[in-house]
Amino acid sequence: MFEIIEKTLHLRFPPRQHLHVLSCQLPNRLERHNLVYRLVDSERNWQDVRAVLDLVIAGSGNLKKTNFLFFPESCLPFERLQDALTLIDRLRANTVTVIGLGPVTLGRYRDTLQAFAEDNCEALATVITDLDAGDTETLPVNCCMTAVKEDDGKLRVFFQAKSHPFVGEENLDSEHYLYRGKIFPLFRCQPSCFNFMALICIDYAYRDLHQSNISVIIEKANQIFFETRQKLDLLAVIECNPKPEHRAFSDVANGFYGEYLARAPGVNDTVTLFCNASEETVCAGAPPGEGFGHSSVLIHPRHKLKPVAMSEYQTDDFGGIPVCRLRFGAGTRLYYYSLPFFHELDPRTTRTPFKVHAVFRYQEQGWVRMSGEELGCVIRRKDHLPDGERTKLYALGGKGSKAEE
Repeated sequence: MFEIIEKTLHLRFPPRQHLHVLSCQLPNRLERHNLVYRLVDSERNWQDVRAVLDLVIAGSGNLKKTNFLFFPESCLPFERLQDALTLIDRLRANTVTVIGLGPVTLGRYRDTLQAFAEDNCEALATVITDLDAGDTETLPVNCCMTAVKEDDGKLRVFFQAKSHPFVGEENLDSEHYLYRGKIFPLFRCQPSCFNFMALICIDYAYRDLHQSNISVIIEKANQIFFETRQKLDLLAVIECNPKPEHRAFSDVANGFYGEYLARAPGVNDTVTLFCNASEETVCAGAPPGEGFGHSSVLIHPRHKLKPVAMSEYQTDDFGGIPVCRLRFGAGTRLYYYSLPFFHELDPRTTRTPFKVHAVFRYQEQGWVRMSGEELGCVIRRKDHLPDGERTKLYALGGKGSKAEE
């Protein structure tokens, strides 16, 4: 069973401005070696991550406004951790980076927690307890890092281990069965009063006889609401997932936003963000015929996203569940968009709670912002007429169009 631990961060986001997110849908390459996963080409993965960090550090265009930077699961080689932190420390203040780390052993994970013990004492304590109880130092660990550049420039680093394996990480050999993390940080930002969590892939959907991960998160968010009238503002899920739209994920989102059995005031304004690896990903053990990619953002249907269909993204209801979803494509892309103002529902202020500011594709010379012509926009609008509902299609494109906002 896992425990949610609150961590206070000193972040001062700009008042009366949207929070900006760069979601990095990068390729990953994983193979199995001696029953556990490892990166096929660690140096290539590092160059992919470094190119994005360099882009954000340079801050061309409005990338200077980036508040959150998300990478997929298992994409940063563990041996490049310190190199990545050196670059992250060059980011602007009030920036949060969440990135999945390549496979590592439990012994090495413990050593890393000890190096950053000030902010990871609870996770370190559980690892030491598990090792004392008989877990071996060679157990594989799938973990992620949340690196926060606070308002005063201080860099704080947090780690969490995945609590449940996907089928490829399960082994009959207990010596190679994925270690189960037990600590999930919940970050409380002050003075901006913004609360967020990060999860690793199937941790979003996992449940057993004793608890459901998502129900524990809802209960914690409700507790925060009743004690402080704050909510869980952002739930980020990083993935390397060949089935990003599997029913297991839509079922959880359905229950999370549907409030079928009880009110959930702590999460009904939560934005759920999925950052997946791109369609170029190669992962041993992934089911054949399945596709990666399709990162997405979910929000409560009260926010009423416009119906939009474009070459790189579209809006829908995730198969008929009570959400509004911004669904991205499958290719290797950087998606730069803004989150809604805190709990903004008044249609006099906005009818587009999400705004996609840019989509980047990769060329030999680096990341290039896609033009309006490349995005190619089609907007579907429903007009309620006396004789029923009719769908009109409006094609937009070219410079200065809605596609470039």
